Amino acid sequence: MALENSVFPSRPDSLSLPVEEKGEGGEEEVEVATEATASTGVFNLSEELGHVVTTETAPPPPTAPKVKRSFQSKLAEREATANQHRKKTPGAEKERGRFGWGDRRKRQRYVEKNGRCNVQHGNMRETYRYLTDIFTTLVDLNWRCSLFVFVMAYAVTWLFFGAIWYLIAYCRGDLDHLEDETWTPCVNNVNGFISAFLFSIETETTIGYGHRVITDQCPVGTMLLLLQAILGSMVNAFMVGCMFVKISQPNKRAETLVFSKHAVISLRDDKLCLMFRVGDLRSSHIVGANMRAKLIKSKQTQEGEFIPLDQTDISVGFETGDDRLFLVSPLVISHEIDIRSPFWDMSQAQLEKEDFEIVVILEGMVEATGMTCQARSSYLAEEVQWGHRFSPMMSLAEGFFDIDYGAFHHTFEVDTPSCSARELSLATARLEAHLYWSISSRLDEEPTLANQAAKQPDGGSANGKGGGPTFIVGEMTEIQEQSGLGELNGSVTTDQSESEA
Repeated sequence: MALENSVFPSRPDSLSLPVEEKGEGGEEEVEVATEATASTGVFNLSEELGHVVTTETAPPPPTAPKVKRSFQSKLAEREATANQHRKKTPGAEKERGRFGWGDRRKRQRYVEKNGRCNVQHGNMRETYRYLTDIFTTLVDLNWRCSLFVFVMAYAVTWLFFGAIWYLIAYCRGDLDHLEDETWTPCVNNVNGFISAFLFSIETETTIGYGHRVITDQCPVGTMLLLLQAILGSMVNAFMVGCMFVKISQPNKRAETLVFSKHAVISLRDDKLCLMFRVGDLRSSHIVGANMRAKLIKSKQTQEGEFIPLDQTDISVGFETGDDRLFLVSPLVISHEIDIRSPFWDMSQAQLEKEDFEIVVILEGMVEATGMTCQARSSYLAEEVQWGHRFSPMMSLAEGFFDIDYGAFHHTFEVDTPSCSARELSLATARLEAHLYWSISSRLDEEPTLANQAAKQPDGGSANGKGGGPTFIVGEMTEIQEQSGLGELNGSVTTDQSESEA
């Protein structure tokens, strides 16, 4: 492989090297143009992958004098210029999978590992619907916005009513008779906007220091006092209620409900099962815990309709009641891969190529508050380990069961067939059929021995004296042939014989 020094005006993103075969010898000569003066990059040539990977190590040097280039370098330069106008597909890099090299782009999660749904709503034109349910809107706000709304709700009402108290004092002329002791103002000791604002705060918060007090010579002030007292109580109830609900939200309880980092597929009772582990870190339990699982995968219908992120239910024991959990210690949730499972035709090799997401949902009522709590997590295809099993984490101590949460995420390899559940079921059925017919063929050999024993004189006289029934194995009577019974060679018939004199 020969290399010639040349000059690149721009470094290509990807470069396919032309290969020239020479006659019968079959020698391949590849010429790669590299910079001869300064080190601008490192070119790693991989004959297997058929492209050049560039790694920048320093900024490009100043323009160097042109050097005579070969035909191969000119062709590479043209291809590099064409590649500059192409857009790189994000995430389309070739990465190494568990079973070799393969094209796999990183899937965007629908549900994050911490349970947050990775969905953003855009282009919503009916935003007024949020105001119809203002309480839920305020509860759903983040803490920064909630505290800002909480402070502004009180500050605006205090400023608003403070301005009205100041306007009443100004219109009645109370500010012009501050030194007149014979003048009865609407509110005593209100001599400006600041004092009116302080009186508004004392009225709404029912502090009542006693220095500023309303008089009976101001009916407008009396009506305003009643209005501010009622409105202030409503603001208190609304804002305090929002803060209480936000503080006591059960989603914080979900932080102590943990799921295993990986899901596993292995045999349970000679059947392939998809399993994951869930646990509760608190001593207070989740009452009525219920587990659900969904398969998120895009599909196309027979009519050509493309359904993105189609949701398929994964049974975790709904028919048998195994989905209702007594979550005192960590449990391994199992999904049996049967004919109704979406993983019925999936083998170990196909799992590496699949692109799906398994969303698991745990729901229950918090024992301390009585509010419903929901914890979520998800597993991508590369987070499902084939042929693994969860390590045990419970041991019997003196007087109690000890749970070692250090082994919560640990798994170990076990012997698991790499075929799909369908192929495993067919193989099991063939094995059972082979055993059945092998037993039947052995029973076919027994009638010859029975006939030989019946023809013996001693055996015949003994049967005549005893008068007992004779058992014939592997033969069929005329009645059985007519009725269609006795299809199997292993059928047993009896023949009652009478004794001869």
